[in-house]
Amino acid sequence: QVQLVESGGGLVQAGGSLRLSCVAAGSIWGINAMGWYRQAPGKQRELVAAITSGDTMNYLDSVKGRFTISRDNAKNTVYLQMNSLKPEDTAVYYCNAKTPVLGYWGQGTQVTVSS
Repeated sequence: QVQLVESGGGLVQAGGSLRLSCVAAGSIWGINAMGWYRQAPGKQRELVAAITSGDTMNYLDSVKGRFTISRDNAKNTVYLQMNSLKPEDTAVYYCNAKTPVLGYWGQGTQVTVSS
């Protein structure tokens, strides 16, 4: 599925910042939560941050205080502001959208943090 479009990944030095964006296509109906997952080589995909339609937020413990998830409902877009990046944050980051029936995934965007 190509109904989620991600942008904002790239290469950054440790301590730097990136802002990821994910736009959900209008063809996705009834989204009640969106989030960001990441997967590093040889590791399982893990939830980094999620936000519900009521703007409640959850974060992976290791990113609390550094990452902020937000959404713009009018634009059907979710963002992940990543500050104080560490080399261990290096991974492919995937946008996810959930409805009561289906989940949708983006193609992923590479985030690389150098020492």
